[in-house]
Amino acid sequence: MKDKLTLYTKYLLDFMFYSGIVVTVTLPVTIRLYGRINSYFAKFWIQLVIMFGIAGLLAILIILELRRMFRTVLDDNCFIRENVVSLRRMGTYSFLIALTTACRIFLYLTPAVMVVILVFVIAGLFSKVLAQVFDRAVSYKLENDLTI
Repeated sequence: MKDKLTLYTKYLLDFMFYSGIVVTVTLPVTIRLYGRINSYFAKFWIQLVIMFGIAGLLAILIILELRRMFRTVLDDNCFIRENVVSLRRMGTYSFLIALTTACRIFLYLTPAVMVVILVFVIAGLFSKVLAQVFDRAVSYKLENDLTI
């Protein structure tokens, strides 16, 4: 049986994936409701639905890639080319989230917007570098498998 941390992480990723879908699909309604409290959200409703929708979809895709990678961890076979591809995709998705979030600068600038942009740029860089590390590890593993 897998340890508790591994199972907890699997269930957390599953929860994040499905709840992310629900949150993204309900964005038009929730932004409209929040617009009653915050006039900024009412004024820029269409733009925010589009920007948050794109960012939400990209976040769901990142979690989907994490779930794919996590399956390889559960199978005890994580140094495979598919994980390199997943890491590259996650890096691209992260950069696209940062770019989408940067569009908010033209509507309304807050410190939180700048933090989100920075976090996703760092996540994108981290994913791209980790993809290169995994790529080398997979190459070494394949060479070792051929040697034996």
